Amino acid sequence: MRVNKTLLVGATVTAGSLGWILSSKEKRNQLHNVKEGLVTKFKKRRKEDLPVEKGGNPDPGNIEDNSMVSEGAMTSVQYYNEKKQD
Repeated sequence: MRVNKTLLVGATVTAGSLGWILSSKEKRNQLHNVKEGLVTKFKKRRKEDLPVEKGGNPDPGNIEDNSMVSEGAMTSVQYYNEKKQD
């Protein structure tokens, strides 16, 4: 069975880097801080995206938005009809 040399080198470098990072308490703490910072940033970004203010509750007075929605709805109906006819 042949092993891809690139894969073997990559695994070796990864294992060596991980061993080097985990060898010192200071480096482990830095890694932990980076991980926590990324998790916090991801959670914050998700909270900013939600909740959607207008989701499922269109304003009847917003003509432009209603036109866009109706055009999108008609596009999907048209696509379905074309596929059904083929």
